[in-house]
Amino acid sequence: MHYKNMLGYRYPKGPFAMFSVYSFTGAAVVTSTVFSLLLFLSIDDSPLMMFLFGTLAVIFEAGKFYAWYEYGERRAHRNYTGAFTALVFYLVLAAISIGGSIGGINSATNKAQGVIAIQEAKIMAYDRQIDAIEKQIALNNLAAQKYIEMERIATGMSRIQTENNKLREEQIRLAEERDALPPVTQGSAIGLIDGIADAFSVSQQTAQFGLVVFLSILLDLFAAFFVGVIGEELRFRRFYQHHAEIDITPQEISTPIGYLEHKPDIHDHEDEMEEDNEPKTQSQRVEAAIKKGVITCSKKAVAKHFLLSSDDVDALFEEMMENGILAKKANHHYYLLS
Repeated sequence: MHYKNMLGYRYPKGPFAMFSVYSFTGAAVVTSTVFSLLLFLSIDDSPLMMFLFGTLAVIFEAGKFYAWYEYGERRAHRNYTGAFTALVFYLVLAAISIGGSIGGINSATNKAQGVIAIQEAKIMAYDRQIDAIEKQIALNNLAAQKYIEMERIATGMSRIQTENNKLREEQIRLAEERDALPPVTQGSAIGLIDGIADAFSVSQQTAQFGLVVFLSILLDLFAAFFVGVIGEELRFRRFYQHHAEIDITPQEISTPIGYLEHKPDIHDHEDEMEEDNEPKTQSQRVEAAIKKGVITCSKKAVAKHFLLSSDDVDALFEEMMENGILAKKANHHYYLLS
């Protein structure tokens, strides 16, 4: 496992980091679940069916994130067949979740556009009324011109002027009501959609759908990433708890880029500094660990503590017995000679 190459350089994440990861993951999971609920609850108006579809949405969302977690677990254990099965299961549930997110975000965007459309329709209605009055005044003026041509100014002009004055007053009143309407406020999302439509020379509907699909996929990827981070951290914590005391010298493992080696305190004892600076063989480190009581004198304990294979442990014990460091009892238990 690759974790053993980082022991001594990597440590479990602290409380703040884990709190941040769990917060981000929880927010993403809740948001994705809410959008899926918006889709499934709109299928039927019956309370029973709404409850069943809502439960189905929650099951799909929970199953999706667990499938992604299981994918990481199986891949870490090199169970590639099981990992592929979990990945396929996750992709199916993710497609359903993305569809729900698209429906929820699209519904909210359409609602914002609907409010703007209603305000614009009111303004257009006032404009049409004002234009109709203007056309009526133009027709009255044309009729007045006819009266002038027929030399009947006394009989028709006064009536036409009175009617035009009333129409002008009505026109002014409508213009004041139109100008008193609240201004049409454009939200950030609508402005972004208009900007995308202008940038790519597409319709607003196409730009809106593209933006909604992008946000839905991004939400699922965001949640999946942090679920993967939690799974990887839990696997490392389990490994770290079993091997936190492993005695591995820096010469035996790859040093990460940018790693600063710890310098001992100047007040340390000289004998301890000399002992640490002296290179030790594998058998010497095993002997020291047994003497200090870190491990027992058994092949199983040495293999687990120093991450050695069974063949390496057998060869090491034979070498230590030849050098007079170890001996074997009649019951095949090993012990130190000195």
